[in-house]
Amino acid sequence: MSKQYKPGEPAPRSAQYGILGPRGGDTGQERTVVRGEPLPPTPKPGMTYVVNDPTRNGAGRSK
Repeated sequence: MSKQYKPGEPAPRSAQYGILGPRGGDTGQERTVVRGEPLPPTPKPGMTYVVNDPTRNGAGRSK
């Protein structure tokens, strides 16, 4: 299973983060967060985030 992140933690990478329910089930909801920004509050207490789709844009990389 992927690493889980709590609301308010800085995002380790730019990605779409899926919301997991309090018992670990997928809720089907996602949030897009930029690296370094805090993860937003979840709809209910006890929910966490996992990386669903990392961003692959190459910004800031030399060619």
